[in-house]
Amino acid sequence: MNAKRCIKLLAALLTVVGATSAFADDDGGNVVGCTMPAGTVALVQKQLAVVVNLSDANGGIFKPNRMWSAVVDRDGHLCSVIKTGDAWPGSRAIAIAKAYTANGFSNDALALSTANLYAPTQPGGSLYGLNNTNPFDARFLANGTGQGRVLGGVVTFGGGVALYLGGKVIGGLGVSGDSACADHAIAFRMRKLAGLAGIPGGVAPDKTDNIIYATNSVPVGFEHPHCFPSDLSPSKIETP
Repeated sequence: MNAKRCIKLLAALLTVVGATSAFADDDGGNVVGCTMPAGTVALVQKQLAVVVNLSDANGGIFKPNRMWSAVVDRDGHLCSVIKTGDAWPGSRAIAIAKAYTANGFSNDALALSTANLYAPTQPGGSLYGLNNTNPFDARFLANGTGQGRVLGGVVTFGGGVALYLGGKVIGGLGVSGDSACADHAIAFRMRKLAGLAGIPGGVAPDKTDNIIYATNSVPVGFEHPHCFPSDLSPSKIETP
C-alpha cells in the first residue's frame, strides 16, 4: 500500500473516531437514574390521562389534549416521559426542558413556573438571556432516549411547574403539545391532583406560581401573554 493511500485511510479512521467520541458516554457520573420518592413519578404521570380529558379542554386547541409529559428529579435527571394521543414529536424535548426549568428555578422559598419566566426573559428584562443557559442535550432528542440523564433545556413559556413534598422541591413536571397557556393549565392541574402542590409561595397575586396574564400588550413583571380567547382564567385553572 502506497503512502498516499495510507494517509487517506488514517484520515478516514480519525474522522470516525472523532465522530464516535463526540457522542460517547462521557457524562462523568451524569447517568444515575431517578432519585424521586418511590411511586411519586407514577402518581404524577397518572394524572395526565385525567386532565387531558377534562370537559374544558384546559382552554387548548385539541380536545382531548395531545400531550407529552416529563418528570425530572431534584438533580434534573429525567425520570419519565410519556405521551397521550398523536402529540407533536417536537414537544417531547420541550416537555423535558420545561420540567428541568421549573425544577431548576424553584426552591424552598419561592416557586416559579415556566409561565412566570416569560416577561423577565424578553429583551430588556432582568433575566434576558436565561434561555441560552443550560442548553438541551440534542443527543437525546429521539423518543425513548435520555432516561436517567440530565438533559437540561430552558423554556420560558407555560407548561412547567416544580413538584413539592413536605415544603421541599423534589423535581419538576413539564408538559407540551398544545398552546403554552393550555400546557400551563395541564401541568398545574396534574400537580394539584397528585398532591404535590404545597409550594412555599409564588409571584402570582394569590401567592402561587399560577400564570399571570398580561394586562397590556407587552407583558411585564412575571406576566405571560394570552394565547387564545379560550384560555382559562387563573381561577378556573385552580379548580379543575
